[in-house]
Amino acid sequence: MKPFLTLIRARNLVLVVLSQALVQACLLAAGVNWAKVLEPGFLALTFSTVCIAAAGYIINDYYDVKIDAINKPERLLVGRIIRRRRAMFAHLILSFVGVAVGTLLMVRVGLINLGAVLLLWGYSARLKKLLLIGNIAIALLSASMLLVVAVYNDMLNKTTLGYALFAFLISLIREIIKDIEDMKGDATFDCRTLPIVAGMRGAKYVLYPLIAIFQAVLIAAILHPSTPLIFDIYMLLLVLAPSIWMVVKLVRADRKADFSYLSNLNKLIMLMGILSMLWV
Repeated sequence: MKPFLTLIRARNLVLVVLSQALVQACLLAAGVNWAKVLEPGFLALTFSTVCIAAAGYIINDYYDVKIDAINKPERLLVGRIIRRRRAMFAHLILSFVGVAVGTLLMVRVGLINLGAVLLLWGYSARLKKLLLIGNIAIALLSASMLLVVAVYNDMLNKTTLGYALFAFLISLIREIIKDIEDMKGDATFDCRTLPIVAGMRGAKYVLYPLIAIFQAVLIAAILHPSTPLIFDIYMLLLVLAPSIWMVVKLVRADRKADFSYLSNLNKLIMLMGILSMLWV
């Protein structure tokens, strides 16, 4: 059981559930209404999203067996502990369930889920090896994870769009950092990721303006007259300040361990940003 939970990145799936629950309870309700999280329709929506995300992690590891043997040999599961055929079967079942449940809820949700499945397959098989295209694909999927809740409720608003932009930018930044971290294995198999094409320094030169745009979005949210003071202080101390520290560490980073640290720092910023929905 533990290898399978590791394969589907159970911790990351908890973050998916938390993100959608906060959108449902905080952004699409008056005040904070946790009762909306217990609605059967929303629970089914989150279940479908989790199934598709888990399937995405499986298919990614399925295609990355040889690359992961170089980049992350200690975490290699598919082909070593879990048979490739079983991994593919689990991917297909989870994808089908995710799309089917989404379609039963709402045709639009089903189409979004189907698009996510196809994009995750394409990312794993080909797109992740192309310059920036794979990074942008994952960033779009991160944003859609929040937007699908608003689509289901038919309540797309500026606040939800703002958090979707936050998810897009922070995910894009993290994906590029991960590519730098995995340069060795990716280069062995002729991937054309940003750090391989432009070098570590060139990838950093792309990251700096992206982080600046991300910080500009944060500052705009903090300075917006409609946001409460507690939200402004929270964002300043727990999201903006760590992003500034990320730039400081990025300037000095030149080893795999440095970029592993930056990737984990990025996840922390993502978590803190998601939790800020409690104070909007």
